[in-house]
Amino acid sequence: MTITTTTHLNFRGDARRALEFYRSVFGGELTAFTYEDARSVGDPADADRIMWGQVVSEAGFRIMAYDVPSDRPFERGDGSFFVSVRAGSADEITDLWNELSGGSEVVVDLAPAGWAPLYGMLKDEFGVVWVLDVTAPDSGS
Repeated sequence: MTITTTTHLNFRGDARRALEFYRSVFGGELTAFTYEDARSVGDPADADRIMWGQVVSEAGFRIMAYDVPSDRPFERGDGSFFVSVRAGSADEITDLWNELSGGSEVVVDLAPAGWAPLYGMLKDEFGVVWVLDVTAPDSGS
């Protein structure tokens, strides 16, 4: 049996922009279906919003997102989750950090940490908190 987990982000009208941004950072294929595409429009304001969307890259990055429909309550919350991105090298993480950090609020600067060669945290323009780090070498213990 194989199990895969995928972060699924909820928005109210920003899912398409967020998915396009994440594709620009991580690469990959963006797939998006609107409420209109699915013939599931309850409120005309939701017609062009994303009912189901994802970005999947060959490198293994995968994220899903949708716009909560207008007839459902939605509260973003604060600090209820982080999206963690780990890479095998400082160059990879630094490149991703540089792409994600434009327009973002840096929570913890990208720098060496006690548990990782590089670690940093930021909140992007969509309110999503990202934790980026370099996978620490196995200490053999």
